[in-house]
Amino acid sequence: MALTGRRGALSEHALSPHDDVLRTAAPHVARRRFLTVTAAAAMLAFATNRPARGATAAAELDAARVSADPFTLGVASGDPLPDSVLIWTRLAPEPFAEDGGLGRERLVVEWEVAADERFALVEQRGAATAHPEYGHSVRVDVKGLMPDRHYYYRFRVGGWISPTGRTRTAPAAGGETGAMRLAAVACQSYQDGYYTAHRHLAQEDVDVVFHLGDYLYEYPVDASGGARRYNDRTLPDVFNRETVTLADYRLRYALYKSDPDLRAAHARHPFLVTWDDHETENNYAGAVDENGSPPERFLVRRAAAYRAYWENQPLRAEQLPQGPDARLYRRLAWGSLAQFDILDTRQYRSDQAYGDRPHPQGPESDDPARTLTGAAQESWLLDGWRNSGALWHVTPQQVCFSQRKFEATTPARVSMDAWDGYRASRDRVVAGAKAAGIDNWMVLTGDVHVGYAFDIKDDFDDPGSRTLGTEVTCTSITSGGNGSEKPANWDTYMRANPHMQHYDGRRGYVRVELGRLRAQVDFRTVSGVTRPGGTVSTSASFVTEVGSPGLKPA
Repeated sequence: MALTGRRGALSEHALSPHDDVLRTAAPHVARRRFLTVTAAAAMLAFATNRPARGATAAAELDAARVSADPFTLGVASGDPLPDSVLIWTRLAPEPFAEDGGLGRERLVVEWEVAADERFALVEQRGAATAHPEYGHSVRVDVKGLMPDRHYYYRFRVGGWISPTGRTRTAPAAGGETGAMRLAAVACQSYQDGYYTAHRHLAQEDVDVVFHLGDYLYEYPVDASGGARRYNDRTLPDVFNRETVTLADYRLRYALYKSDPDLRAAHARHPFLVTWDDHETENNYAGAVDENGSPPERFLVRRAAAYRAYWENQPLRAEQLPQGPDARLYRRLAWGSLAQFDILDTRQYRSDQAYGDRPHPQGPESDDPARTLTGAAQESWLLDGWRNSGALWHVTPQQVCFSQRKFEATTPARVSMDAWDGYRASRDRVVAGAKAAGIDNWMVLTGDVHVGYAFDIKDDFDDPGSRTLGTEVTCTSITSGGNGSEKPANWDTYMRANPHMQHYDGRRGYVRVELGRLRAQVDFRTVSGVTRPGGTVSTSASFVTEVGSPGLKPA
């Protein structure tokens, strides 16, 4: 979410080596060739920082010499498939030291996966290497598991044993799964408050958690941790600066993952993650940053941010960045019940129109050459819908998909950072959903630090037009402080957007149960985040029926 609303004069479309089909804007060809060269240079620089082999490899540290708990950043799992799941940890006996307290030595880590929490029925075990080049992170793609099962996992280094994580596999491909539960979270600015929502999420009975972006924020964090003034610790000065380098981003993840409530949520549920802007820099668009820096400089920063993101999330090797580029969009299924198409709306997007300021839609924002997803990702999404046999099609992504007018007047301003600023891109996606016959479509959104529920309309300016699906925005974990139930613009937004069924400005998360006949959406709201503790309650519930899109109060 934009916090400063500033952008430099650059307006060229971003280019990624993954997306060679954004050739329609001919005046930018020379610029794009330049970006391709600089991206390649950054990629080469980061490709050399990979674990070496043979005589040049980093020395191996004797696990017996690790004298402090190396599992301070917890454990996590992610992206469950019917026969495998990815398990993760990152070793850091000194989490606020640049090297995590392990220097430049590699370390062998043992792991186990069991059918029970006591590890009496160990299904698989093995060893993996924590390389300094990857921030001593460890990921194991555990294969050969049974579908639709819960498993427990842990790691060991010498005499140190990690916390136990609980994960699960997806149902068998095409299996007739009756129901599943998911949660969606986003926007967890450390300095804005305590992770009360994560503490309650760890106790929820859900199958998976979608993290929709802004896992961390690049802004400085002062010694008291911002709003976390009830902490009994003082943070080092290393956090009181904006993240720019790989070391900066690694340390910031260490700060966030030092939170026990976030660690508890990761240990309890498998996460499916995607980024938004703040994992790199506020409101960046492709190779264009907020302040109009030279693209070659920003791409180096983006490479550092992407590398640190992969190191600190339960992602497979397929998502390992190649310099400033990473294939984060991907597709997972839950039997025949649901298909999840996880999007990346930052890496491939055209620069925001009208200087990234709220503005009525106009020729600049409506240019058909503009894209939020990039053409390759857009084709991937639409092809996936055409070839799907799932009952529900869930699209976890970052920014508001539905029209969201800021005034009840005409013309009304809208966000140039959301899909409203890329109407041609949205129109192509909507047309693809209609052509594929997607009847039960749900978009999951983060970014805006409030809870919304929208009906996705065939024509947002005609309240009587056909409803094509639903959009659920999951508010923030902490970003924006405590918030309020009805922000000052509540009446205006509800009048200006008749397809908006719900608006709540407090913190929390969304819980969704997908069934064979209907889906239920519960907005879970915490009492506050600027003091530790706090309660959680269901502030609103809606249902949408199979074959009858649209939200109704539960």
